[in-house]
Amino acid sequence: MQTNRPDWSALMPILPEQGPRARAIYAALRQRIEEGALPSGTKLPPTRDLAARLGVARGAVVAAFEMLAAEGFTEAKVGSGTFVAEAVPCLVPAGPAPVPPVFVARDLPGDLGLGFPDPQSLDRLRAILARVLARPPAALFHYGDPQGDATLRAEVAAYLRAARGLRLDPAQVVITTGAQGALDLVARAVLAPGDPVWMEDPGYPSAKAAFAAQRLVPVPVDDEGLDVAAGRVLCAGARAAYVTPSHQFPLGVVLTMRRRLALLDWAAEAGAWVVEDDYDSEFRFAGPPLAAMQGMDGRGRVIYVGTFSKALMPGLRLGYMVLPEPLLAPVIALRGRADRAPSALTQAAMAEFLAAGHFAQHLKRARRRVRAARDALVSELAAAGHRVRIPEQGLHLVVALSDTADDLRLAGLARAAGLGARSLSAMSMQPGGRKGLVIGFSGHEPETLAAAVRRGLAAAGLT
Repeated sequence: MQTNRPDWSALMPILPEQGPRARAIYAALRQRIEEGALPSGTKLPPTRDLAARLGVARGAVVAAFEMLAAEGFTEAKVGSGTFVAEAVPCLVPAGPAPVPPVFVARDLPGDLGLGFPDPQSLDRLRAILARVLARPPAALFHYGDPQGDATLRAEVAAYLRAARGLRLDPAQVVITTGAQGALDLVARAVLAPGDPVWMEDPGYPSAKAAFAAQRLVPVPVDDEGLDVAAGRVLCAGARAAYVTPSHQFPLGVVLTMRRRLALLDWAAEAGAWVVEDDYDSEFRFAGPPLAAMQGMDGRGRVIYVGTFSKALMPGLRLGYMVLPEPLLAPVIALRGRADRAPSALTQAAMAEFLAAGHFAQHLKRARRRVRAARDALVSELAAAGHRVRIPEQGLHLVVALSDTADDLRLAGLARAAGLGARSLSAMSMQPGGRKGLVIGFSGHEPETLAAAVRRGLAAAGLT
């Protein structure tokens, strides 16, 4: 391993006059790692020294180092210090990257999450909608752009650059009817019927439905996420891979840096597409959200999918995807033939909601409420004698059951008692899948959720 010592005076992060210091230091160091200015094996300076050089509190540097380590860009060696990890993406510089502020998004018991009812946000949305209807733009009287409103696409692009670390231009954004609408467009415009597609196993049932016309290849998921080596053995020539890397559904694991790079390498070699569904990624309770895979992809193989359904409400029917340039024409053409364009009214309102900063404020409130609900659920499960992995991210957790348990029946009993629960084994594509209950924990006040947990566990005989 290299132990080269770079010229830190030349590589020193340049911090903005305002904004989160930890996030700015993280962004600057990550950019230097990805561009090769800090190659693998480089030892980073001690946090105290770097803080003194930058004129910031040591805590900001410590937090930045923790973010880099959490995403696999660095590794700490006891007694030696912090080094740039051996396996990191190396991207060609694409001009100065914007320094991102931190944003965050959300879900509901009964169905694992159906939007976040927040009176303050709803009042603001209602006021914006009223203004749009009172002074309707010309777009409301015409069929709109099938790619989506240009103003909203610009706002979405700015949000994704800042909050999720994406490298994109607004021209790459397509506004969709939720994440499911995006997956349907990919399945029909990008893939052919019968094309093999890697699917996480266990995995997201709605994604399996979206790719029903393709040949689904179940690839096992372990503690590092999708097993890329197993996928190569099962079907090296697959045309696409569907993944939820930031928070795997349903197991909740994070796709490690080693696996992310292996997946991107496979996609480049096979000429395949990686469909990155950024499921629940904004709801990270230990630090800021992990960076998306799309921002590490220097070869244009990632299709990024997101939605406002959980962050606000499914009834808005607004999602988005970020496409590599070669896919824009076929996707937009299919969109024009299918439903012509997204709703001009909701797009105009959402663009203003984002531009005014209401969305960022809403997400901060939502994350506090979701975390309180998570803590209430974990507390009730612990009181009933169930040990669970406490999720640091997302809107659900998994209660493991014995191999002999009938988790389909138990999930039905829990739902009848008002608890948002699903069977884990039903999400497996192979027979003999792991048994457990997948339980959502957001959308209700902690006291209401705790009561639903007690009723649900009692009804399922798990107390």
